[in-house]
Amino acid sequence: MDADRSYQALVSRDARFDGHFFVGVASTGIYCRPICRVRVPKRENCTFYASAAAAEGSGFRPCLRCRPELAPGHSPMDASSQLAQRVALALQAGELDEGLEAIAVRFGVSERHLRRVFAAEFGVAPIEFLQTQRLLTAKRLLTDTGLPLAEVAWASGFTSLRRFNALFHDRYHLKPSDLRKDRKNLGAAEGFRFRLPFRPPYDGARMLGFLGLRAIPGLESFDGSTYRRTIALTVRGKRFQGWVAASFLPATSALEVVVSPSLGPAIPQVLARLSHLFDLGGQPDAVAASLGPLAEAHPGVRVPGVMDGFEIAVRAVLGQQVTVKAARTLAMRVLDAFGDPVETPFEELRRTFPSPERIATLPPEALGALGILRTRSATIKAIARAMAEKELRLEPGVNVEATIHALLQLPGIGDWTAQYIAMRALAWPDAFIPTDHGVRSALPGLSTAEIKAWAESWRPWRAYAVMHLWASLEDA
Repeated sequence: MDADRSYQALVSRDARFDGHFFVGVASTGIYCRPICRVRVPKRENCTFYASAAAAEGSGFRPCLRCRPELAPGHSPMDASSQLAQRVALALQAGELDEGLEAIAVRFGVSERHLRRVFAAEFGVAPIEFLQTQRLLTAKRLLTDTGLPLAEVAWASGFTSLRRFNALFHDRYHLKPSDLRKDRKNLGAAEGFRFRLPFRPPYDGARMLGFLGLRAIPGLESFDGSTYRRTIALTVRGKRFQGWVAASFLPATSALEVVVSPSLGPAIPQVLARLSHLFDLGGQPDAVAASLGPLAEAHPGVRVPGVMDGFEIAVRAVLGQQVTVKAARTLAMRVLDAFGDPVETPFEELRRTFPSPERIATLPPEALGALGILRTRSATIKAIARAMAEKELRLEPGVNVEATIHALLQLPGIGDWTAQYIAMRALAWPDAFIPTDHGVRSALPGLSTAEIKAWAESWRPWRAYAVMHLWASLEDA
């Protein structure tokens, strides 16, 4: 890291660097985000770290004012550190509780290699990173919710309340209950409320418009300012379902979200999925520098992610060679026929999207009865079986090349569908769809080969180029 450049970013409180580094202050023993509003420390007292875990590993405690646990994340792809970023994403989402050996096996590398690349990227070993992530998650839940301490410990990944209390005190010199003083029991009935920051600029209106246009009745709703939807997920063997709501707070560069009380024990995973859905870890400066004039007309365009990888795979298949409206109608039929009922305070939200296990067990004619073509029914069933049997994972952090290859081996999956799934489910910022009708319309007169050649200059952010090309058509 360039210490002098980092210090200048700290002095100017440059939001572009928020989450890219943390500063440990020797005179206070505290580490902060570069946007912290406290008095800027002297240069000789500052040490800069690539991650919160590295700062804590050097003995610094998190600032209670700028709250390092709220810093935006990173895009899941960095040209020099793809593996480390994939592992970090899975750790941050609370999806990896195994030891280093099991983590290395899951990502297809040796323990030694994993430890080396992770330390080069974040300054610590994966297990230390995971421990810091758990503590910061607990700190967030203690500050922003009224969950009982035992539930906070469980939701943060700890298997023992005693271990949680001891580690929290050892690392932060605080008791967990100290963060609860003079605070009300937040989120008891109306839902848990959080603010998820992002790096500006961010075109929130375009993002909400994209999601609202494709909203499946019964699963999602959009009233012009707030996006709502149901969600079901399994965390450490337990199934949870409920609802979430999201709206933008442009003045604070944050997304305000409300999570239903029923999802309390799964809050870290829900927040990770919301961050993915809204691409809150996007790096607009890096994207703009790569895309050049293409990005100038629509600053802050992001790539919409998903809350459920299987759901977007089904929707992608249903959307093959049909309009958005037709695909949404077919998806609604699948939801009504096979989704699970869920209780919400919103009349328009009534079911969660069916799981791959549910679809995999359906008789061959079940999807066809909904008006879905036989070939597409077979494709959806093939995806469901692969995911139910854990042969296919559609989520950020997986090996992108291997996953795209696996998708292409399934019947009815071509390059368009595989790249679209990679763009949205895998959060792969370099996914590209040269045969897409919208892309071809935005680049008239160019052949597919010429479009591919033209797009080489947009690497590694070609998925953002797709969104900018679609935006140019919307504005035409």
